[in-house]
Amino acid sequence: MTPQTRDAFLGGRISLRQPASGHRIGTDAALLAAALRPQPGERIVDLGAGVGAVGLALAALAPDCHVVLVEIDPDVSALASENIAANGLGERVELAAIDLTDKAARRGFPGLAANGADHVLMNPPFHQPGTTRAAPAAYRQRAHIGLVDSEESWSRAAASLLRPGGTLTQIHRADALPRILAALAGRFGDIRVLPVLPNASNAATRVLIRAVKGSRAPFLLLPSLVLHEEGAFTPLAEALQRGEAQIDWHFANNNTRQRDAGYRSHR
Repeated sequence: MTPQTRDAFLGGRISLRQPASGHRIGTDAALLAAALRPQPGERIVDLGAGVGAVGLALAALAPDCHVVLVEIDPDVSALASENIAANGLGERVELAAIDLTDKAARRGFPGLAANGADHVLMNPPFHQPGTTRAAPAAYRQRAHIGLVDSEESWSRAAASLLRPGGTLTQIHRADALPRILAALAGRFGDIRVLPVLPNASNAATRVLIRAVKGSRAPFLLLPSLVLHEEGAFTPLAEALQRGEAQIDWHFANNNTRQRDAGYRSHR
């Protein structure tokens, strides 16, 4: 059995059992969870949920929402199931251990009905085949390396799950942005892109993207979010990771506001 650890996440609001090495929960998951605050009663689908960090975080922060975790890897989905139970969220969080692109498999889960979700979140595999060295462990390969058309197939699945006007939110490598925008075209509008920079002296390594199904609103490139200054996380980055702040898609948490009121606090 792969060695595992149990770790606190979201400022200790939830605990997660996860593999001790390889793909582990970190800043990407925290930022994705901070990019959405559901309204009471809304339905959320977390595609490629892994051990459940993002979906469980949202369930903890928004106690009236319902979440479906979708994860294809049997070993990782078993950990997600354990994490649902360990955090006492079994009444509002369910697991679909299926291939998210398999329409027939999705029909077996009422929570994955077509046009039934208010929000879809996803953290797709960051690499295309042949662009990076594959990890020896199968679960690590699936977490990091997708299909040649992963952006297209994942966006198509998200669009089929969302109601008209529902939102898709994802985090990805910055260099994947052209492929992502191409996959969203014709399905989503009001696309907002938030570049995420490791520090103010470097280019963006990640992008957070929010899009609205069926919208015709124009594209927006938002001011960047900088994670580190003077070798440490900024106060905003710390607050986002603890679940005490959220990404504001209207003000974009740009760094001129970080020391003022440029983000929404949940303390």
